[in-house]
Amino acid sequence: MRRNPRRDLLAGLTVAVVALPLALGFGVSSGLGAEAGLATAVIAGALAAVFGGSNLQVSGPTGAMTVVLVPIVADHGPSGVLTVGLMAGAILVALALLRAGGSMRYVPAPVVEGFTLGIACVIGLQQIPNALGVPAPEGERVLVVAWRAFEEFARTPDWTAVALALSVAAVMLLGARWRPTVPFSILAVIAATLVVQIGGLDGVRPIGELPSGLPAPSLAFVDVGALSELVAPAVAVAALAALESLLSASVADGMTVGQRHDADRELFGQGVANLAAPLFGGVPATGAIARTAVNVRTGATSRLASLAHAAVLAAIVFAAAPLVSKIPLAALAGVLLATAVRMVEVGSLRAMARATRSDALILVLTAVATLVLDLVLAVIIGLAVAGLLALRAVARQARLAPLALDRGDHTEEEHELLAEHIVAYRLDGPLFFAAAHRFLLELTELADVRVVILRLSHVSVVDATGALVLKDAVTKLRRRGIAVMVSGIRPGHRQVLDSVGALGLLRHEGREYATTPEAINAAREHLRLTGVLPAARAPRSAPLPVREAP
Repeated sequence: MRRNPRRDLLAGLTVAVVALPLALGFGVSSGLGAEAGLATAVIAGALAAVFGGSNLQVSGPTGAMTVVLVPIVADHGPSGVLTVGLMAGAILVALALLRAGGSMRYVPAPVVEGFTLGIACVIGLQQIPNALGVPAPEGERVLVVAWRAFEEFARTPDWTAVALALSVAAVMLLGARWRPTVPFSILAVIAATLVVQIGGLDGVRPIGELPSGLPAPSLAFVDVGALSELVAPAVAVAALAALESLLSASVADGMTVGQRHDADRELFGQGVANLAAPLFGGVPATGAIARTAVNVRTGATSRLASLAHAAVLAAIVFAAAPLVSKIPLAALAGVLLATAVRMVEVGSLRAMARATRSDALILVLTAVATLVLDLVLAVIIGLAVAGLLALRAVARQARLAPLALDRGDHTEEEHELLAEHIVAYRLDGPLFFAAAHRFLLELTELADVRVVILRLSHVSVVDATGALVLKDAVTKLRRRGIAVMVSGIRPGHRQVLDSVGALGLLRHEGREYATTPEAINAAREHLRLTGVLPAARAPRSAPLPVREAP
């Protein structure tokens, strides 16, 4: 913080100017009011900056969290939201102590892109009532609420609020392309407020009265009897806070050189912030991608910038509450509409859609689930589908190939083995539950064979299902009078093979060998002893020039 304080303070001031309308807007959208958004930005922003794991992260109320909070407000009221925030903070601290932060790297990029696209759509639809200047209709589903708002507007249309919202959004979007470093959001909001006040547009609803300061910390909102009902919403809020905060911190790392966040410490910082924010009437907070990006782009180098952002917002709360209360809700709707548009990275979406059909499916499915269902369930669905598609792709890599394929052709020695009723196969790839049964079907369909040799040195993974399938294949082949010999078992696979009895079955008959040439020699000796091969035929020392894996 001592390296370049002037630069960090300037960055913090810029972020505060950008964050003010967003904090107000998200507070209003959550259902707890603009003062809740400001309290969250001040308290959570400061504590997450101190205790978090990123030097550049800016935390506060976000659109994604607002989406989750709206149904909680409808079901449990404002006190329920504060209790959920408190419980979510405790869950985040527990996740940090369990060192769960590293799990973020397992979330596929299509899930993240689909999640972001869905959130952008939800945030935009949430602003429809304020942008149209109508009271927010009742309902939990954002699509239903938006449709009812359009119906209400169609009965008594008033285009004043629409013009304000679209003007603010246009100024932000066009201004960002023209001068990215200028905070057009606050300029547009100030201009819209002046137009309403000077023009006497009484039909446009303002934010309303705000307290001149933060409330005293209190736990009076906690209803012990309702805690059991709030566990599921608290888990959802904690999961979203962890996901969005770690994603935002990763974005900040990618925009800088030499900055790396500590995922577990970031979870701890967000937990502390969410434990404290509800005491002051604030909503649950997360790391904010948009504000973090502004922080990095304006030259922030340390946590001083995030702390300065919180201090500036606190000064506004104490000194300018009467002025802030006159801001039209339609202007805040325009800010959030522009924010939703800017969240959508068209280039990233196009790249994901063109990558593979699986990636495109995961992206679309996650986005639709985010819009229709809820955010946490959407991520779970996206991860589940991505996992199933990945398993299918990995399972397709498993194959049973003749050893001659090592050299690209069927050699004279290969044909000679077939004439001697010996088949030698190489197992490639994983032998696990998603691929093992196909291997069993291929292996047990062999005909006119007396000895099967399995080279296992190219097997990458073996699980209990794969080991059981191998044991079943050996047992079924033995019942048909076919001897089975294996070679090249890796040390790491011995335990799982031994645990299901597959290794013991082979050892009992002495059918395990270190190399494939040894197994082939043993197969010929077995056939000579059983009378299949002439007794005068001596086994070769190295019938196939194969290279064994280490």
